[in-house]
Parts: sequence; C-alpha cells; structure tokens
Amino acid sequence: MPDISLTMVVALCLTALAAGWIDAVVGGGGLLMLPVLLLGLPDTSSAAQYALGTNKATAIVGTTGAAVTYARKAPVDVRMAVRIGIAALAGSTAGAFVAAGLSTDVLKPVIMVVLVGVGAFVIFRPAFGTAPAITPVTPRRALAAIGFAGLGLGFYDGLIGPGTGTFLVLALTALLHLDLVTASATAKIVNCCTNAGALATFAWKGTVYWQLAALMAVFNLIGGTVGARTALKKGSGFVRVVLLVVVFALVANMGYQEWVA
Repeated sequence: MPDISLTMVVALCLTALAAGWIDAVVGGGGLLMLPVLLLGLPDTSSAAQYALGTNKATAIVGTTGAAVTYARKAPVDVRMAVRIGIAALAGSTAGAFVAAGLSTDVLKPVIMVVLVGVGAFVIFRPAFGTAPAITPVTPRRALAAIGFAGLGLGFYDGLIGPGTGTFLVLALTALLHLDLVTASATAKIVNCCTNAGALATFAWKGTVYWQLAALMAVFNLIGGTVGARTALKKGSGFVRVVLLVVVFALVANMGYQEWVA
C-alpha cells in the first residue's frame, strides 16, 4: 500500500465506484479514475506508471463484473466479442510500441475534432442505436468490426487511450447495427481482453499497487455491476444521454490539457 492518507484512500474508493458505473454504461471511466490516482499517489518519477497499472488492476474487476451482468441478460454475441477483443489486444500491443517513439500531442486535436463530430452525429440522429438490427451480421460487417473496432481502436488504446470504451460502443453500434445497450455489453467483453493484456504488462514491470488496487476493485465491481443493471433497465435512450455527456467530457478534458500545456 502506498503512503497516502486515509482520506485519499476513501476518495479513491469512491472514485472507483463512480468510474465503474460510468464505464459499465458507456465507457470512459478511466477519465475519472486516472486523474484522481495521479493526484493521490506519492509524487515520484514513476507515479504515472503506477497510476496506469493500478487503474488497470482496478478496472479489470469492474469491467468483468459488468460483462458478466450484461452477458446474462443482454443478447450478446460472445464469440464475436471475443474475436474483436483478441484483435484489440494485438492492436493495443502495437500501439504501445509505437507510442514510445511518437508524440501523441500531434493527434489530440484530431481526436477532439472527431469527438465533436461524433457528438453532433448522435444529437442529430436520435434514432442511432435505439433499436437492434433485424438482419443477421454479414461476414463483411463482422470483418469490419474486427478490423476497426478491434485492431484499430485497440491500437488507439495503446497509443493514446482516453475514450476507447466510448469509441468502442459507437463503432459496434454503427458496424454491427447493435442497439446502444447491446453495444455497451459487447464493449465490456472486448475491454476485458485488452485490460488483461495491459495488466499483464504492468504486473511484469512491477508498477501496480496491489493492495490499493484490491480495495478499489471492490468498489469498482459494485459500480460496474450496478451500472450494467441500470443500462439494462433504463434502455438505449438513457445510454444515449450518458454517451453524450461522456463524449463532451472527453472534449473538455482534452481541451483543458491543451490549454494548460
């Protein structure tokens, strides 16, 4: 356990609870949890690596809880989700290698523009993701989902990261013609695959505060399970509202980082 105050431990646990809920509904929980971890962990030269590692060790538990909850009650194609997840794992590994020699600051303005465009699209297309497809997934759409949602967004996750879960929900909705609830459920299974790969890397490097992560994971699991149940109960309209909030929170977060820098 790192040397932090009891007050900060409580704050981190409550943050993990809220992040688990957000992540289960539409993705983006890391936007909340990572900044608080960076603030609360000891200020050392490796603080960022420990924040990332501890975040993954915490988030994988909540993500798994949400995935199990969704899989029991939502019409999820688990085989397709796992295929996309394996592709995403390969993509994130490649992205992590590229990130070591590339300034991601160049890409952030592009991502902001894409996010604004996504937000506008969801606002002006109120029917987007409100109903599932009535036709089966064709091999062409399945291949596109594996390529873009898997390899492409996995690469983005390894390269930059913020908003990957949200982009996954949008991509799965568009490519597989899923409703937003089923897309969120599928995204959680994909996230389990990518989180497992990332956690293995951080564990190998020894940059995880395991005791703190275990404590936070309990709260993240509660948040993830409740979030999945909320999405299942409230339906796609509710998920759409949360999606818009998270998208514009991403834009605000990236814009703030640009101005501060």
